[in-house]
Amino acid sequence: MKPETILLTGGAGFVGANLARMLLSAGRRVRVLDDFSAGQRRYLEGLDLEVLEGDILDRAVVSQALENVGAVVHLAAQTGVPGSIADPFKDCRLNVEGTLNLLEACRKHNVERFVFSSSNAPMGRQPPPATEDKAPLPIAPYGASKLAGEAYCLAYHGSWGMNAVVLRFANLYGPFSGHKGSVVAKFLRDLAEKGSITIDGSGEQTRDFIYVGDLCAAVLLALDSGLGGEVFQIATGVETSISGLAEMVQALVGTDLEIVHGPSRQGDIDRNYSEVSKARRVLGWEPKVGLAEGLKATYRWFQQELQAQAG
Repeated sequence: MKPETILLTGGAGFVGANLARMLLSAGRRVRVLDDFSAGQRRYLEGLDLEVLEGDILDRAVVSQALENVGAVVHLAAQTGVPGSIADPFKDCRLNVEGTLNLLEACRKHNVERFVFSSSNAPMGRQPPPATEDKAPLPIAPYGASKLAGEAYCLAYHGSWGMNAVVLRFANLYGPFSGHKGSVVAKFLRDLAEKGSITIDGSGEQTRDFIYVGDLCAAVLLALDSGLGGEVFQIATGVETSISGLAEMVQALVGTDLEIVHGPSRQGDIDRNYSEVSKARRVLGWEPKVGLAEGLKATYRWFQQELQAQAG
């Protein structure tokens, strides 16, 4: 029997490019649905997979993408607080209506396994660490839209028995993040383009940084778990300040970098890290890549990208 096909929405993006490679290495068949508004075609070059260009808001395209699919990993989204502040309606359409389109199409196509990429943004005003049993209190439209997506996943499990699992991603970094606005990618782009680093705000704000390879391993475990109606924090449990991250980047490149402070971003959370005991206990998952090691791998990828672009 041929291995089942797994659909990755947003599969040409940061997580998708890494996850597609891990799935293919594990002998899975992969189909990507991406509108390439953010995802990069070159991230998928040379991979033995199907690519369908289309929008998750287009129900006909979604239905086509789900033909002969055994499971879905839903990564396509408006990702981040700034975009949601700038256009909350677009954020809602992509993250709420888009997720509902996928879930409803999965129900009609009898696709029973669905992994939803969420974040800690729904937790908002809750003091850290983020845990699965705390009540979400979002402070930005992005957190609200991701919370709505989580709720629809739980509702489709409760109403139709779909094995929908929510994974709340911590702050991701790693290869194939060159187009992202996340802080590690931003620092490394600043370094390459300006030779300096710009910190939004004081730098005292904290985040939980997880390497993309560890995150992808959690997705595979969730896909194969047979679970539904569950929420998992996927993080390291380690709280790192943005200033501390900047110092690690300085140590990595071995030179003194100019650090510039810009204004704080509207809607940002001051402190953010997670408790991951449920993922350890239920999924058997463990983060393995420390921040220093992961930053080295990410920096190497950015250097290779610059060399490739230089010709």
